[in-house]
Amino acid sequence: MNMEREAAESLIQVAGSEGSNPNSPDGSDLAFSEAVTRVKKLIFRRMLVGIKDGRFFLGTFHCIDKQGNIILQDSVEYRSTRRSSTSQTEQRCLGLILIPRSCRISCHVGCSVEEQLSLLSV
Repeated sequence: MNMEREAAESLIQVAGSEGSNPNSPDGSDLAFSEAVTRVKKLIFRRMLVGIKDGRFFLGTFHCIDKQGNIILQDSVEYRSTRRSSTSQTEQRCLGLILIPRSCRISCHVGCSVEEQLSLLSV
């Protein structure tokens, strides 16, 4: 989805602006503030994050730090069990978790079509 791509690009842009100064006189502050505005729209939305080992975490997006690590609140871990031929999924409640940028392979944000269009217009 385009909205998911925009959200991921915003997360990467904010996380990648570690050395930038939002008050600098050059044009970098405009790009930084646009990325921050996009990320602020994601706060308190349900986010599904996939990591390299095949697990998924569903939780409420709380914040992202300059290194690109994501913090989710009220999160639940989903992992597939390969003990049987059918694809079963185990889940467990975790609470507040930090997902390192190096482990993350996907981010999906849940919202309505109207909200997706408004996020794309930013």
